[in-house]
Amino acid sequence: MDYQRLLYDAISCGAPIILCVLGGNFAHKANVLNIALEGMLLMGAFTSVLFTMLTKNILLGILICILINLIWGIVFSVMCVTKKGNPIIAGLAVNMLATAICAFLLKVLGMANLNVNSIVNVAGLKIQIPVINQIPFIGGIISGHPLMTYVSFIAIFVMWVIMYKTKFGVYVRVVGENEDAAVSVGINVNRIRYIAVLIGAVCSALAGINLSLEKMALFTNDMSAGIGFIAIAAIFCGSGRPGLTSIYAIIFGLAQSLAINLSISAGAYSGLFNTIPYFMIVFILAVVSIIKMKNNRVRGFKNE
Repeated sequence: MDYQRLLYDAISCGAPIILCVLGGNFAHKANVLNIALEGMLLMGAFTSVLFTMLTKNILLGILICILINLIWGIVFSVMCVTKKGNPIIAGLAVNMLATAICAFLLKVLGMANLNVNSIVNVAGLKIQIPVINQIPFIGGIISGHPLMTYVSFIAIFVMWVIMYKTKFGVYVRVVGENEDAAVSVGINVNRIRYIAVLIGAVCSALAGINLSLEKMALFTNDMSAGIGFIAIAAIFCGSGRPGLTSIYAIIFGLAQSLAINLSISAGAYSGLFNTIPYFMIVFILAVVSIIKMKNNRVRGFKNE
């Protein structure tokens, strides 16, 4: 196995997961379970390619993509925050609606997929980092990724600063931990939760852009392949902490990379290796749940 390629793919596969995780952390800390990350990511992937194709302009396609995802974030927020709906049901509705809209528009356009290779030069979007790209082995892993991949790793620190070093971050955590206390000191709980969800919507748009536009200049329906749900698993495992959740995201990215690289040489059995990331999720979730349960202490008498 080519270990350099394996680690390069791990970074590449981990980037969209990290972006979804970092955005979803704020909703998690504000006590909103953003199940809609999957649908937002898929919509981001679809609209970025669609509007790049229609406008013949990558930047304009990206801006419209982010705007549309903000609208999705507002729709989800209205259902869950304003109307106090069940976030799981609302999130699943957003996910199914996003999938249906993408499939419907592809049918209307008479296309099996959207291809913008004539507009977007995928190889040209890869950034070669001076000096680092000359380092043997390491250069081939770190250098040569598109912009959003590097943005995802820089965003880990940025989101940590916002979460723990700004007034907004304090408000988000207070709202999530004790809503009554937040209201008593004059914090607009709904506004904080709206902003938290919208941060996730923007990050999901960037993840979709990375997944479809930057890496392949191509969109196929259901290409998100559960990345949003993987991100939710990482958020749960890391308890919404930017650094820890990002580590889990990278682990899941490594599992996806392993599946890709093993399937290349597996021939007819290649499909079996596609299950590796999902087995990894189940295993890590089980281990983290056991650890969390062991850390709980029952005080006083236990009612039978």
